[in-house]
Amino acid sequence: MTESSTAERLISDQRGARYGEVIALFFRDGAFEAEVFGTQLLNDCPQELWDTLDAEEIAREMGAALVKLNGPRYWVLDGFGTKVAPVEPIMREFNGILMRRIAVINLGGDPSPGTYVERYVDRGAVFFFDAGKRVYELKNPDGVIYVLQALCTGVDPTMNEESLLTLGERLALPEGWTYQTRILDEELVIDTSGRVATVLQDEFENSYTIPF
Repeated sequence: MTESSTAERLISDQRGARYGEVIALFFRDGAFEAEVFGTQLLNDCPQELWDTLDAEEIAREMGAALVKLNGPRYWVLDGFGTKVAPVEPIMREFNGILMRRIAVINLGGDPSPGTYVERYVDRGAVFFFDAGKRVYELKNPDGVIYVLQALCTGVDPTMNEESLLTLGERLALPEGWTYQTRILDEELVIDTSGRVATVLQDEFENSYTIPF
């Protein structure tokens, strides 16, 4: 299953790579907006430094309404293609952890999406999932598939790829939703370099994306 036959892989061996994010929420022009800073491809978000981060202190420093420490997280994909910077990639250091601003998300009047609710992110990225590798998916009542892109250890520190095999038994899925896993017969490419990505999270803050 390939979304784009022209997407070129630039980086491989990303499955299991660790990263962390600082998400700062602002109220601007009558709506909420989130600025996402992440360590992706910069560093592995060292735990000893991550543990020193104080969300309230960072919010004060940035003039944000609040800050969410999002992670640590681990990719459940295999590679990246061309990255189109949708926003100016501002660099910022948080207690010794270097991060890059990777997205600005318009949240409208609701800054708290909750679980299993779609959000739309202009991330300008291409994700590769290798043939022969396992993917983990949610399916809604309309048959729409959401592919797991990253797992989170912020809610459950024991979360890892092995535990994803039985994750469906732990999820409080909305009525009509299902969780499934499968081995890819062919490479899956999710190309959002030219469109806005649709994403959602489960109650463990694992992140999923629509592959088309």
